[in-house]
Amino acid sequence: MANIAVQRIKREFKEVLKSEETSKNQIKVDLVDENFTELRGEIAGPPDTPYEGGRYQLEIKIPETYPFNPPKYKQNPEMFKQTARLWANVYAGAPVSSPEYTKKIENLCAMGFDRNAVIVALSSKSWDVETATELLLSN
Repeated sequence: MANIAVQRIKREFKEVLKSEETSKNQIKVDLVDENFTELRGEIAGPPDTPYEGGRYQLEIKIPETYPFNPPKYKQNPEMFKQTARLWANVYAGAPVSSPEYTKKIENLCAMGFDRNAVIVALSSKSWDVETATELLLSN
């Protein structure tokens, strides 16, 4: 691996280890076989989201051409299952939906906003009604 890539990865790895997220156990990164081109990570699900309480694993492979080409990563399949469930329940209006999200959607629709616009606004604003309303009013 090129010297520039190794030096940069080492520096970034140290930054991650010293980060606030690492100290709060929100993320974890380890070398695989003491190799800076293969990392294993874990991310905590963000609070106030459907992912809260979950721990999601990543496998990260860094190419020799880094930083000119990005790392490749593979997520734990469980993350996909939860994302797919959220998509099916909220976005597609599946029969088993989250009451919290459904209520937020219904409240904004009752204000006269288009249902699709409401879903887009809420999902782009982390399901925060106030900021989603501001977005809807600005359009």
